[in-house]
Amino acid sequence: MRLVLAVVQDADVASLLRALNERHLSATKLASTGGFLREGNTTLLIGVEEDRVPEVLGALRLTCRRRTRLVDPRFASLEEGMTAEAVEVEVGGAVVFVLRVETFLQL
Repeated sequence: MRLVLAVVQDADVASLLRALNERHLSATKLASTGGFLREGNTTLLIGVEEDRVPEVLGALRLTCRRRTRLVDPRFASLEEGMTAEAVEVEVGGAVVFVLRVETFLQL
């Protein structure tokens, strides 16, 4: 048994949940907040058998895309110092952890 813990942008959650549902996979959805831009994220807890982990990762790759955004320079670390202009940064995608589960119970 594995626990896939995925942190995704809120914009991708609906399509990801649909993709998981099409594969007959369920997830527990937790609201979370990103540290860098302090925007809403969603953390999904997905318990699956080890041989189904590739299906979960495939759904994540299919639905969680990276984007670029212009952000206030106060929120971006610049090597050459600060600027008054907005800075383009890459956001989105997914941060994924696959963990071994010693015990799984549904009570």
